[in-house]
Amino acid sequence: MKKYLSIFAFALLFSSCSDTVVVKKVPDGSSTAPAVSGFFKKRVLIEDYTGTWCGNCPRVAYAIEQAMDQSDKVVPVAIHNGFDPYNYLGIGPLKDLISPNDALQLPQSRLNRTSTWTFPEPINLDEAINLTGNNCGVGLAMNSAIANGTIDLNVKLKFAQDYSNIKLVVLLLENQLIHDQTNYTNYFGPGTTPTITNYVHNHVLRVSLTDIMGDAFAEPTTLGQTITKNYHLAIPSDITNAANMSFVAFIVDQNNGAINARAALPNEIQDFEVNP
Repeated sequence: MKKYLSIFAFALLFSSCSDTVVVKKVPDGSSTAPAVSGFFKKRVLIEDYTGTWCGNCPRVAYAIEQAMDQSDKVVPVAIHNGFDPYNYLGIGPLKDLISPNDALQLPQSRLNRTSTWTFPEPINLDEAINLTGNNCGVGLAMNSAIANGTIDLNVKLKFAQDYSNIKLVVLLLENQLIHDQTNYTNYFGPGTTPTITNYVHNHVLRVSLTDIMGDAFAEPTTLGQTITKNYHLAIPSDITNAANMSFVAFIVDQNNGAINARAALPNEIQDFEVNP
């Protein structure tokens, strides 16, 4: 019996001298695993549900800053909610994802969209950093041109393994937004102050260029495939300064978990972060 099984397995790999089926083994995707040729740098997505009125929200913002100091593989998005000048009106589907049966209590922070970042986030940085790695099966690269009041953005994806039922999310953010921040913490100075004046809000979600839960692919998402998605739009009227815009693109699986993410600045030309 073992003899026949061996012959069958061999036949799967070599049906003829000119017809070879190559099965690529998916490498270790953990944060400390060595890079494997052909796979991509893996970044972690951090979605920070926040508000200028939320006194405990500076805690998460501080944790994000600390995580970014420790790793270049952190991609943050700040999603403002409530009575807030940066309130994101399309938050409904995200609220239903993370808090379907209750009101959305802030702050909330999610790693790769679906994992809760344990409180207090500043002493649990490893939870975020451990979700990064060197061997993701899909890579992202963005090219953008901002001119004459318009945005032209190309999002490219390349696959080192097969995927099914995945979606692409593309977001337009704004940085360097100045607005007072209610504060019940001591992360941004000695002692607790009720308000941080002229607080700098970064990574603020302004517009989703796709469905906020992601757009499905009409094309195959299989090993060796490269896909480009193009977005052309006027700079939104509520953008304070176009020079402070940025972009985030990420892939989510059928359970809404982010597989890989990447951020880009205006007029930046990116290459795939593929391992040599």
